[in-house]
Amino acid sequence: MKIEKTVNILNRRARFEYEISDEIEAGIVLTGTEIKSLRMSKASIAEAFCQFIGGELYIINMTIDEYKLGTFYNHKTKRERKLLLHKKELHKFERKLKDAGKTIIPLKLYINDKGKAKIRVAVGKGKKLYDKREAIKSRENKRNLDRLLKKS
Repeated sequence: MKIEKTVNILNRRARFEYEISDEIEAGIVLTGTEIKSLRMSKASIAEAFCQFIGGELYIINMTIDEYKLGTFYNHKTKRERKLLLHKKELHKFERKLKDAGKTIIPLKLYINDKGKAKIRVAVGKGKKLYDKREAIKSRENKRNLDRLLKKS
């Protein structure tokens, strides 16, 4: 088992699937075996989303694999985990969600310099199919241009 110094788990599909407007860093409430598993990079935020439950923001569908050395203290792999934000920030995000089609999505899960687990969340609006096609075309055009410049 290797515990890494820097943990950096990204949600790569988020920027492709959504138009990102506001980003914010939030703390996350974890149990002992969850943080140990997270330090070994055994987590995924690919299918995760955030939702308000009772005035608090929770991340749902985030997967943190079970800790191998955990006994009966082990955690559930998918459960609702509370995000730690100031009330002012919570109200701001709640107001932004009133618009149709907006959701809060996680972008990045990491451990900061002080050893605390942090998650970067953002308000996003789902892209239409033609927007996604446009993004693919521009990415391919950039790749082809880079190839041509490299050859010359």
